[in-house]
Amino acid sequence: MKQLLVGLVAVVLFSLPAWAQPSDQQGDVAFAVGSLFTPSASDASGNYSAQSMGGGAYLTFSGDYLFYRHFGIGSEVSWRASRNDYGGYQPYRPIFYDVNAVYSPPLGKHAQVELLGGMGGVSTHFYSQYYACNYFVCSNYASVNHFDGDVGAGIKLFLHGGVFLRPEFREYFIKDNYEFSSGHATRADVALGYTFGR
Repeated sequence: MKQLLVGLVAVVLFSLPAWAQPSDQQGDVAFAVGSLFTPSASDASGNYSAQSMGGGAYLTFSGDYLFYRHFGIGSEVSWRASRNDYGGYQPYRPIFYDVNAVYSPPLGKHAQVELLGGMGGVSTHFYSQYYACNYFVCSNYASVNHFDGDVGAGIKLFLHGGVFLRPEFREYFIKDNYEFSSGHATRADVALGYTFGR
């Protein structure tokens, strides 16, 4: 799934300049720090496990390319900075990755709104003290993967030239996330980034 998403993004990004008008083009790169908020373990119902996915610091790298009238495409990856304990004993770390449609019109000279929505997945790594190896790599974790959809918003506040701060949030809708208390998660963070072509 990751390879398919990466390939799709690469094909679209390399073909977009042919469609764009020079004045319409803009690109952003950013790094963000925030946290993930999910229902608590005691709020689990139905088939969901009494384990919250939320809490801890989350780090995010993102980028987008606007190619036509403030519309474009972007992608991001976000992961928990440190491992958490599942059930009090099993270390784990969620990693979110998404590809989004982006709409980002200006709000005057020093601000720009960002609205987005798309799809991707969440890969939760469950760690052990033992390594398993094949011909190419050794790892000490097993991954549980789920499809997700996401929507989000942010406001870019330009500090100087193309440098911006962007308070933002993402709402994730995770399919069959039964290892945790809910299929919904909210990430809130602040990004520091740079806009090219502004």
